[in-house]
Amino acid sequence: MPLHSEDRYIHKTATLNKTATLNNIMPTVTMYCTAVCPYCSRAEMLLKQRGVSNINKIRIDQDPAQRAAMMERTGRRTVPQIYINDTHVGGFDELWALDRAQGLLPLLNS
Repeated sequence: MPLHSEDRYIHKTATLNKTATLNNIMPTVTMYCTAVCPYCSRAEMLLKQRGVSNINKIRIDQDPAQRAAMMERTGRRTVPQIYINDTHVGGFDELWALDRAQGLLPLLNS
């Protein structure tokens, strides 16, 4: 039975995650977040589903200087704000859209 495009993407995700793990290719993922942000939790879950084992979480609710740094760096006030290596992905909506467009895995594996 042929795989649908979504099933092919899930299969490809599993394959790429195994390859990245075997080759110790782990991107630097940084996420500006707060303790009570449901979108931050969803972003973390999606990243972990795609094989990211270590997320550098910067809690802007605990350090006002980090909030100012996030706003300076991203030009945005909302969390999460996600970086993969030096690429600003944006918030959860942008991360999810990137994944749906099959662009997240190539970014994580570059």
